[in-house]
Amino acid sequence: MKIRFWCVSLLVWLGTSALWSQASDPGYKPATRTFALKNATVVVKPGQTIANATVLVREGLIVAVGTNISIPADARVIAADSMFVYAGFIDALSYAGIPVKKEDPMMMAPGSRPRIANAANPTNEQAGIQPEIKAREVLSAQEKSLEDLRKLGFTTAHVVPQGRMLPGSGGVFLTAGASADEMLLKDNTSMFATLNGARMVYPSTVIGVMSKFRDLYKQAEQSKAHEAAFMANPAGLPRPDYNQALQAFYPVIDKKQPVYFAAEDVKSMYRVLNLQQELGFPLVLSGLKQGWHLVDAIKAKNIPVVLSTDLPKAKETPKEDAKAPKTEPSSMTDAEKQQLEARAAEEMKKLESQAATFAGKGVSFSFATINGKASDVRSNFQRMIKNGLSEDQALSALTTTPATLLGLSQTLGTVEKGKMANLVVTDKPYFSDKSNVRIVIVNGSIFEYEVPKAAPAAGPAAKGAMSAAKAGGISGKWSYAINAQGDIYDGVLHLNEADGSVKGNWTSNQLSGENELTNPILAGARLTFSSGVVMQGASMNLGFDIQFDGNSFSGKVNVPSFGSFDIKGNRLDAPKSE
Repeated sequence: MKIRFWCVSLLVWLGTSALWSQASDPGYKPATRTFALKNATVVVKPGQTIANATVLVREGLIVAVGTNISIPADARVIAADSMFVYAGFIDALSYAGIPVKKEDPMMMAPGSRPRIANAANPTNEQAGIQPEIKAREVLSAQEKSLEDLRKLGFTTAHVVPQGRMLPGSGGVFLTAGASADEMLLKDNTSMFATLNGARMVYPSTVIGVMSKFRDLYKQAEQSKAHEAAFMANPAGLPRPDYNQALQAFYPVIDKKQPVYFAAEDVKSMYRVLNLQQELGFPLVLSGLKQGWHLVDAIKAKNIPVVLSTDLPKAKETPKEDAKAPKTEPSSMTDAEKQQLEARAAEEMKKLESQAATFAGKGVSFSFATINGKASDVRSNFQRMIKNGLSEDQALSALTTTPATLLGLSQTLGTVEKGKMANLVVTDKPYFSDKSNVRIVIVNGSIFEYEVPKAAPAAGPAAKGAMSAAKAGGISGKWSYAINAQGDIYDGVLHLNEADGSVKGNWTSNQLSGENELTNPILAGARLTFSSGVVMQGASMNLGFDIQFDGNSFSGKVNVPSFGSFDIKGNRLDAPKSE
């Protein structure tokens, strides 16, 4: 049994309080379409700043930027004293606005899944091959993910459909609007591809996906040549078979459309680069998490890069508690523990400094939120900056570089006359620890946000309640949902905590049975544990790392050799009182 199938099977077992002012409707338009942001520090582009400047906007366009701007009488004046104005940020690869498709449990549970008549030659839909689908056809303007992105300062996103091998083509969208068509800036921007195999049918393995991509590409070349010959002179030629999936490759073959190929790890990058070298298609390496390994090869080939904004949670160091019960010593020696911790710290350092490594090599890059959580994006930027990335380099990756990559540099990326009025206004420099996004302007539509109020200091009783909710009050039943490349697996996590010791198991809605927690460790509000699963005679250990916050939790599930997947959960029963 192929290891990719094992991974798929394993996943079955897993089964700012910001307020809008006048802008609760994403389609909000101000009473006047002329307004001025006055007396702000305007960051025109990375490395160029104008102090005490005014930005004048009319009908969704920037009409003037400078210190001596005449403000018309009909303009709304927005006092921006001591604030900072940036060009709206651009997400270079995103699922924002794409509804999450939940996997049909009947397709996953081994005892009940339907038999597929011809698994070796499935339909394109069954195989996850639908490059003809456009993001504009599946994007929903009502998805909260667009709002979450906008609150961070993103005014534009290159959005692609979710799916497996070939989910569809991407488009560039504004992060506000009443419909996909209203939000669309540029259609058919990219072909999106992954190395994710299909469910229960060919191609289900990475090698199968590569072979299938190669086969489709060659077929598309032949189909394109046949159509061209038929159009030029149909006499004596059979009518071409007009295949939408193959026709979707035509712009790629003509080198008018790049393939944004998701390749997080080193093996994936090698495979994608080899495929590109063989076929010659225009490539954008996307969602990189281990790109530093191949930065020199990427630079030599001059391949555009989109780095992931997703970083592992920074390791917590629990405080020493003299009253805490002593745990049994593990079989690992202190020297072995130190070596393991040193390797983990070194790996974390490489992850956090990946962007700085690319910048240091002179390789331009953009950022993608495609596999990250919006709530972590800003803190992850700060971690990258603390590990060598300059603020100007980070800003370039959010503005000028993706604008050029997407062919929109004449419209987006800088605060200049004639550009679209996509702007971000913050009360301190954006990348500083305590800055707040106060205003986001999307194509002239204004979204104003209040500064989140600090929670009042907790008294002894409140502190005791919080401690129980975060550390000692995790006992009970918790629902969970795991997002694995757009497929959702859910079930129930059962926990029993006493004096810092945790026991429990988890069940899946996709099949019966209980799975025990192995070596659970509770440190503050963080719980880590593993769970061994045996499939087709092979055993693998899944690693869980979750953070509790009151009656909910979030974190990651690690599947060896295949990466980490987001997990979220909520309490199903009332917390036990002390």
